Amino acid sequence: MRGMTEDLLLQAPVIHWRGSSGRRPTIELTDEDEGKEVVRSDDSVGRVVEVDRGTAYVDPDPGITETIKSKLGWGDRGDEDTDPLQEASIESVTDDQIRLEE
Repeated sequence: MRGMTEDLLLQAPVIHWRGSSGRRPTIELTDEDEGKEVVRSDDSVGRVVEVDRGTAYVDPDPGITETIKSKLGWGDRGDEDTDPLQEASIESVTDDQIRLEE
């Protein structure tokens, strides 16, 4: 007979790490991440205005129009003020933010 703790451990989700280096799993960005605020150490560094083939493009100083367009999925990285977000710098993704490593 197993105890409650053993039952909980058996039901725990399995995390698959990429490679054998023990690094964290790959974070895959999609169109649903457009409009999210990008933060580092609780400071805003910009907003995702477009995601193209898994790469998020961040506008460091979006105006109200750009913010609304990106939240509606109408983003456009045609602006030279956008920067691609490097996957390796992403710590986590929530419903409304992309948090960068410090």
